[in-house]
Amino acid sequence: MEFVTLSSSFYWGFGLLIFILLAFSGLISGAEVAFFSLDKTALGEEEPSDHKIKMLLKFPHQLLATILILNNLFNIFIVTLSTYASWQMVGKKEAEGVVLVALTAVISILIIFFGEIVPKISAVHQPQKFARFCLPYIWFFNRLLKPLSWLLIGLSSFIEKRIKKKGYNLSVEELNQALDITSEQNVSKEEKGILKGIVNFGTLSVKQIMRSRVDISAIDRSSDFHELMDQINKTGFSRIPVYVENIDKIEGLLYIKDMLPFLHEEEDFHWQQFLRPVYFIPESKKIDALFKDFQEKQVHMAIVIDEYGGTEGLITMEDIIEEIVGEINDEFDEALDAEYKKIDDNTAIFEGKTSLNDFCKIMSEEADVFDEIKGESESLGGLLLEINKNLPRSNEKIEVGKFLFSIESVDQKRIKRVRVFRKL
Repeated sequence: MEFVTLSSSFYWGFGLLIFILLAFSGLISGAEVAFFSLDKTALGEEEPSDHKIKMLLKFPHQLLATILILNNLFNIFIVTLSTYASWQMVGKKEAEGVVLVALTAVISILIIFFGEIVPKISAVHQPQKFARFCLPYIWFFNRLLKPLSWLLIGLSSFIEKRIKKKGYNLSVEELNQALDITSEQNVSKEEKGILKGIVNFGTLSVKQIMRSRVDISAIDRSSDFHELMDQINKTGFSRIPVYVENIDKIEGLLYIKDMLPFLHEEEDFHWQQFLRPVYFIPESKKIDALFKDFQEKQVHMAIVIDEYGGTEGLITMEDIIEEIVGEINDEFDEALDAEYKKIDDNTAIFEGKTSLNDFCKIMSEEADVFDEIKGESESLGGLLLEINKNLPRSNEKIEVGKFLFSIESVDQKRIKRVRVFRKL
């Protein structure tokens, strides 16, 4: 390999030019980190440079496009000039082999170290100082390259929209099907139940899981203290709604813990002074939104109202959490068997008030299995009334799809207990 003899001024000029280009490349790389890691609150309103920085940050996409264009341009100039210099030193044919590989390695190391690592480390430690230093160059090129920047931004937006249109969104039903076919060796039945609860969490409304008004344990505001304590002992609830005249006029909530210091008071004790505000919600509200509201307002119970303002039901934080983790029972709760009794995989006895949502979970059915026929009803008894149109008699049988419902107990107002058989 024969080297071409060149004047010393060529080497000095080439070295100086490479140094300047590396410095600008590093400056631009550091600017990217500095501008986008700035604390905007630290920028002064009176400083002209800080005002310009804020103006640049108002259009972050354009700023980023300008920085990337400049960074790539300087790096291309460095590689091009280095290749040209190698051709001048060893000839074009000889430079195509080992020299070109060595040159590429050296230039890459210089660009990575001096054009990326060093300036970005400096910018991370002093972003405001670095941003102010490189502001004149960025400001100038941001205006100069504006047409090209907007062209690139427009192209990227177009491609992004096309990708989104072709994207594939999984529905809740498809996610549930994917969970159903998951290998039992990898996921237990309990874990699968929790995953399904999470998937369905955003689709459930308050009406689907609330306790209906006939099952609400509330007390009249006119009750004396002894009547109140008697009801507290019977129900065992930690919070009781308080109404005036009837349950459609709920005035407040009584927290039982507030009564603990006054257990030995006489019957004329004015317990009404401890009432707390009620949180009213519509029956159509989604439980994921309600869960956030409970967290923000720091409450654990809400009264569900209908379109006329009447009391429709009651829902608690525990009811919402149970939709993910399953039933939560403590030593004071009645056993879950009081709501239903499972005889085998395809036969069970349910209370008429059991929600359709709970029925589907217990019978391992999809939550929407009755959507087309249930109408406005959300309980098992309500579903059967919707189908039968009249209050059925005891031992009457009602067939719904693959289910055969046998009425075991009924009173003058509602269906109390139902035997369910699932046909294979």
